[in-house]
Amino acid sequence: MREIARIEAETHGDVEVARIAGEVDMTNARLLGDRLRGLLSNHSEALVVDLGPTTYLDSSGITLLFELVGELRRRQQELHVVVPEGSPLRRVIGIVGLDKAVPVHPTLEAALDRAG
Repeated sequence: MREIARIEAETHGDVEVARIAGEVDMTNARLLGDRLRGLLSNHSEALVVDLGPTTYLDSSGITLLFELVGELRRRQQELHVVVPEGSPLRRVIGIVGLDKAVPVHPTLEAALDRAG
């Protein structure tokens, strides 16, 4: 399997940040999900997924984000998503209703202000 997306991870206090660069589709969504879940500990308050550098997100990626919403809620943790204004992904996020399930922020700074 070729890698068409990569995760750059960093920690801000008790908040984990995952910046996903590239394309997310059925060939890598499961692997990316495993990586995202692996960033969290019992001490993590939130996970911020930054889709700013994401160039493509298919239904597998959307499903992954909805799964993370439920998993984190059960763990009493939060999911925040960053989708910049003007990004084509913002429309997709709105159509599928992800913006109703989790806070969607235009910048990483805005997400970090609200997370945790």
